[in-house]
Amino acid sequence: MHISEGVLSPAALAAGWAVAGMGTAVGLRRLEPERTVRVALLSSAFFLASLINVRVGPGSTHLALIAPVGLVLGWAAFPAILTALLLQAMLFHFGGLLVLVPNTADMAVPAVAVYLLFSGPLCRARTSGAAAALSFFAGALAVLLGALGVGLFLGLSDGNLLDAAKVLFAAHVPLALIEGAVTAFMVTWLRRAAPDFLERSSGGQRPPETPS
Repeated sequence: MHISEGVLSPAALAAGWAVAGMGTAVGLRRLEPERTVRVALLSSAFFLASLINVRVGPGSTHLALIAPVGLVLGWAAFPAILTALLLQAMLFHFGGLLVLVPNTADMAVPAVAVYLLFSGPLCRARTSGAAAALSFFAGALAVLLGALGVGLFLGLSDGNLLDAAKVLFAAHVPLALIEGAVTAFMVTWLRRAAPDFLERSSGGQRPPETPS
């Protein structure tokens, strides 16, 4: 889901910087000091999961754990993803420094979107089955939103890149199913092993779980 260096137009770059800049500012302002370790943990998980990139035209596809990052961190997903992508660009030349912030916007916006859409229902889910189903849809949707974001950036840069954007989106469909399954597993495990992770991010208390 990384957009390659030299592909985006100045207008697309400016739009990416504006969105990611505002999101990162909100994320840092809402970040509580005691949650810094949690942000570092999820940023590291994102960093490792997205190291294996498969090149598809002007972008790439890879596992990213976008939904787990969003569900656990909320708006802090912006600085977490920005930090991970910065390290990838500096250490492994993934993406690039010029497209660093548009790439951040492309992945952090879906992370916050699934947080806003699914954190409340997940907090209220009474069974593991219901939580797993919600998490699966959250994980799949986050990937598809990210792929759609890449298409929007490419289309804003050059209409001739829309065909490549369609191919890139199609390549992310099977990845969305995989990411959905991984998200379901992670959230189900977190509800049992560390429920406070999801409770703190969603701002509520998880109800007692009943057999699924």
